[in-house]
Amino acid sequence: MTADTFKMKKKTRYICQDCGSVAVKWLGRCPDCSGWNTFVEEMVPDKRSPENFSGMESPRKLGEILPSDENRLPCGIAELDRVLGGGLVAGSIVLIGGTPGIGKSTLLLQAAGLLSNRYGPVLYVSGEESLQQTRLRADRLDVAAPSLFILAEINLEVILEHTLKLKPRLLIVDSIQTVYRPDLPSAPGSVAQVRECAARLMRMAKQENISVLVVGHVTKDGAIAGPRVLEHIVDSVLYFEGEAYQNYRMLRAIKNRFGSTNEVGIFEMTGSGLHEVENPSELFLAQRPQAVAGSAIVPILEGTRPLLVEIQALVSRSAFGMPIRRSMGIDVNRLALLLAVLERRGGLSLADRDVFVNVVGGVKIEETASDLGAILAVASSLLDIPLPGTDVFLGEVGLAGEIRSVTQAELRLSESARLGFDRCILSRHNLDKSFVLGGGRIKTEGIDDIRDALRVTGLDKKVQPSARESFREPLPF
Repeated sequence: MTADTFKMKKKTRYICQDCGSVAVKWLGRCPDCSGWNTFVEEMVPDKRSPENFSGMESPRKLGEILPSDENRLPCGIAELDRVLGGGLVAGSIVLIGGTPGIGKSTLLLQAAGLLSNRYGPVLYVSGEESLQQTRLRADRLDVAAPSLFILAEINLEVILEHTLKLKPRLLIVDSIQTVYRPDLPSAPGSVAQVRECAARLMRMAKQENISVLVVGHVTKDGAIAGPRVLEHIVDSVLYFEGEAYQNYRMLRAIKNRFGSTNEVGIFEMTGSGLHEVENPSELFLAQRPQAVAGSAIVPILEGTRPLLVEIQALVSRSAFGMPIRRSMGIDVNRLALLLAVLERRGGLSLADRDVFVNVVGGVKIEETASDLGAILAVASSLLDIPLPGTDVFLGEVGLAGEIRSVTQAELRLSESARLGFDRCILSRHNLDKSFVLGGGRIKTEGIDDIRDALRVTGLDKKVQPSARESFREPLPF
C-alpha cells in the first residue's frame, strides 16, 4: 500500500455505546463495561471546528462565587412543572425519552405554546415532520401562539444560527437522533453525531442562557438510544411511560440536577391532546366492582404523590401440568415469591392453580408496599370471598410470612381517608409511630403475619384447620 493510498483511506474507530470506550478494532465484548456487541464503527473527522476559548474564565475560590437564584420558567402545565421541580431552569438542557406514539411531541408542542404566550419567543425544531404536519398537530391541540416559531431542519449549524438570531427563551429539538453536524462524516443518529450534537447544544444553552428541551428515541429495551454519555451531558432526564392501549401516561424524572427525582406527572391522552390528571386515585377507582372476590385496594407512592390503585387477581384450576403465572403491573418474579409465601405460610394450596394478577389502569408498581394487597387479592379469588370494600391494605411481606412496615404510611392513609375508606390493615410496626396515622380519620388494624391478615379479613373461614397449621409441621426430609 502506497503512502497516497493510505492517505485516501478513511480512518475509523469503534466506540462502546454503553460506556464510551474507544477501540481501534471491533470487539465483541467491551473490556470496561463487559457489554456484548456494544461497539459501533464511526468515522474519525479530519478537521474539527475550532472551539472558542476567548471567553474562558479563570479558576475562582468557592467562597468568592456568589450564589444566584434559579431563574425558573413555569410551563403552565402543572404536572410537567412538578416533575421538573417547579419549571424549566434558564440555561438547562432537558432530555425526554419514550416509546413511539407515547405523546412526547404532543406534550412539548403544548408546553411550547403556553411558554411562548407567557415569556416570548420559543423555537420548535422538528427533524421528523414538515412544517405543515406540525401545523396540523397544533390545530388539533388548539395551540395558538403568535410567538411560537417552527423550523423543519436537521443541520445543527443552521439550527444554532437561527437560535442565535432569534434569541428564544426555549429551544425544542425533536429529535436529537435526526440532527447532525456537517463536519462529522458519520450519519445522523450515530454514536458520534448524537454525542457531539448534544454537547454542542449544551454549550450553547450555558453560554446564551437558553433553555433546551431535547427529544430522544428509545431502544426496544426502553433505554434512550445512543451513547450513555448522552444522559450524563444533559441536566435532566425524563421518561414518558404508558401502555399504547391505555389513556394514562406517566412522566417521571430519572435525573434532575435542579430538583428531586421523586416526582411523577400523570396525564390522560385524549383526542385534543394531553390533559393533566389532578386526582388520579379517583380515576383508577371509578369503575371498581363492588363485592367481587379478588379485588384489593392498595395506597402506593409515585414519588411523593400517594395513589390508590386496585389490584385484581384471578385464580382458576390449571388445565395443564405446569400452572400459569401472569402479572401486569407487578414484577412476575415478585409474584412468584408471594405465591410461595402464601402457600407455605398461609396454608393455601396453589400448586394446581393458574394465577393472574393485574394492576388496573396500566400502573406499574415498583415498591414492595403492595405485597399485602396482592397476596390478599389472590387469597380472596382462590376462596371466592370478597374483601371488605372499605378496607385498604398496606405492607411488605417477608419470606417468613411476616408483615413489615412501610415508609410514609401517614401520607398514604391520609389519601385513603380522603377518598372515603374506613380501615387500613397494615403492619403492627407502623402503629408504633408517634404520629396519628391518617390524621385519625381512618381506623387502623395492626397485624403481624399472613395468618393475621387472613383472620381480620375473614378469609380464614374456608381454610381447613390442617392447612392452617401446616406451616408448623416439620419438613419430610
